[in-house]
Amino acid sequence: MEKMESSKAAKIIRIHALDTVAVALKPLEKGEIAANEDATGGDFAGAPLVCVDDIPGGHKIALKDIEQGEKIVKYGHPIGKASQFIPAGAHVHTHNIQTLLAETPEYHWTPPQIASRQGAGAKALMDSNASDALASPAAPEIKVFKRRDGRIGVRNEVWIVPTVGCVNGAAETLASWASREYADRNIGGVFAWTHPYGCSQMGGDHEATRAILADLVKHPNAGAVLVISLGCENNTIGRFKEALDEYAEDPRRIRFLVTQESEDEIADGKAMIRELVSYAEQAKREKTPVSSLVVGMKCGGSDGFSGITANALVGRLCDMLTGMGASVILTETPEMFGAERMLMDRCETKEVFDKTVRLINGFKEYFRSHNQTVYENPSPGNKAGGISTLEDKSCGCVQKGGSAIVRGVYRYGERLPPDAEGLVLLEGPGNDIVSTTAMTAAGAHLILFTTGRGAPLGAPVPTLKIASNSALARKKPAWIDFDAGRMLSEPVNAVRDELFHLLLDTVNGTIVTRNELNNYREIAIFKNGVTL
Repeated sequence: MEKMESSKAAKIIRIHALDTVAVALKPLEKGEIAANEDATGGDFAGAPLVCVDDIPGGHKIALKDIEQGEKIVKYGHPIGKASQFIPAGAHVHTHNIQTLLAETPEYHWTPPQIASRQGAGAKALMDSNASDALASPAAPEIKVFKRRDGRIGVRNEVWIVPTVGCVNGAAETLASWASREYADRNIGGVFAWTHPYGCSQMGGDHEATRAILADLVKHPNAGAVLVISLGCENNTIGRFKEALDEYAEDPRRIRFLVTQESEDEIADGKAMIRELVSYAEQAKREKTPVSSLVVGMKCGGSDGFSGITANALVGRLCDMLTGMGASVILTETPEMFGAERMLMDRCETKEVFDKTVRLINGFKEYFRSHNQTVYENPSPGNKAGGISTLEDKSCGCVQKGGSAIVRGVYRYGERLPPDAEGLVLLEGPGNDIVSTTAMTAAGAHLILFTTGRGAPLGAPVPTLKIASNSALARKKPAWIDFDAGRMLSEPVNAVRDELFHLLLDTVNGTIVTRNELNNYREIAIFKNGVTL
């Protein structure tokens, strides 16, 4: 078969052969026959599965009687245990399932060549059902902007980076003026990345703010950058230049404006932007291997279909890209809780495994240090969409990493080195704006953002929105770039290849994403400690 198990006539889908629950592809009514055979094509326990409850689309249905305390399996992995007896055909959700997760589990490394891949979930199912004739396309070249430091950019924009929130208004005024003034010039636009920080912060928060802002200044999607400061903040221009290192020594690409030292900061800013635009517009697209690309993976507003369609789809794309030598970033550390072993089993070395353990345990300690429950997740919207426990959410979330080997782990605010390749993990929260900013700062040229409920936001870099279900794609065409719900009825490799070509067109600048068209772009910086 070259399709996922599900056809247009199917009512449920079992993701993995070991699963004790399936997902309803549409709303099911009590008394309705949900299936006569299971989602992997075999006999369904010798009898039809009849719904004993109404079951919303995207929610789980029990495939067998599940005893109280018994593990409930989805993606081939436990996603919780039954809090009461659950008969076959019943709705399985928050009312009868509870987490199995422990605060401090023990982890043990297994070399990836012998590690079990059980639990690869929708990715494994689609691989088993995909036609061998639909092979991955050959690695293409991309047309990008080559920067002086050897990195590439997929956009050629002018960015305004405030060192402190006090000058946000000036930054926005300059960006608005420049967007009108230079609308017909050979640049992608002028954008200000406003934020509330840069002063009255202590310790790690101050350093994190400085690191993220410095990473944005260095980002190769920016052909030129205006750094604008107040003058008396903690993050002074002098200190900020230390974080910029050699980048601070290129006055053609970066200019610095201290507003307290300027009689008219708007006039001075306009003069600087005029020079920066003239420099940036000289850049031309050149061909380079796709291996130079860095892609961030993100999910937000997830639903019960996210792990089956959209996340599994970008997981297939992750395998393709990393196989071509490109880099893929997976973040949202709290949404690895419960699925972390799927990633740990794929760590390339013991060193990478140890860093992954520290990544997971470090974020759990962050929760505990604030007297918060580690597993206070999923969100109300996730639950409404059919996600019941954090394990349920996390197992779907990590599908975005496909089956690629984990080759690196980076701290929040770190930037990927030029020689990075393959799948890497980045420390960061699940919050959409904070995590997309973190991936941008780490060097992502664009972000694949999957969603089941819908979300309009975008990162400073192109943010392709991928709907987990066709209903969302039809309802919000101004938000959604790609409909992954088609995977339930179309050849999965054909859908993957179509998304791959959309990604290439985005990289090459022949199309712009919905967030770019809408000018939905913003940043947010992670805050942990005291504000003075």
